[in-house]
Amino acid sequence: MDWLKKRKKKAFLLKIDFEKAYDNVNWHFLLSMMSQMGFPEKWCTWVKGIFASSRASILVNGSPTFQFNSEKGLRQGDPLSPFLFLIVMECLSWMLDKAKSIGEHRGISWSANDMNINHIFYADDALIMGEWSRSNLQCTARILRVFYLCSGLRINLHKSNLIYSGSVRIMRRLIA
Repeated sequence: MDWLKKRKKKAFLLKIDFEKAYDNVNWHFLLSMMSQMGFPEKWCTWVKGIFASSRASILVNGSPTFQFNSEKGLRQGDPLSPFLFLIVMECLSWMLDKAKSIGEHRGISWSANDMNINHIFYADDALIMGEWSRSNLQCTARILRVFYLCSGLRINLHKSNLIYSGSVRIMRRLIA
């Protein structure tokens, strides 16, 4: 933000927190992503087997209830889950890069050689950035909506933040 302010760039940073990220991953979407990324069919079958074998129960007054099958989500604590989550996030990365390549989303140019960045991911956190404009933010919102519909990952609006630099106050309220 300091760098943006010093250069008087109009930009936004959208820090996204996904609502119960691991719990809401759509299995069909993840398996489709693995297939499209070229994972061998055997690996996809293994992951599908992991999903099919997942069971859960709930503690009621300290006693577990009957077990039931899960229909979505990744297992908390499973060493494979962070890698599977990265595959899901790869789709969001691809969508943002595609929008940038066709001129629908404009990232932030950081240097004279036009290094243009529009997102950074770490674990289950995402930071989307770009030039401050209504069309750029609308494009970001559309991408996130499509990503949610496909992946099951919903944005937690209470924990997410829209940070802006160098914009007019009235426009900030309208776009936020």
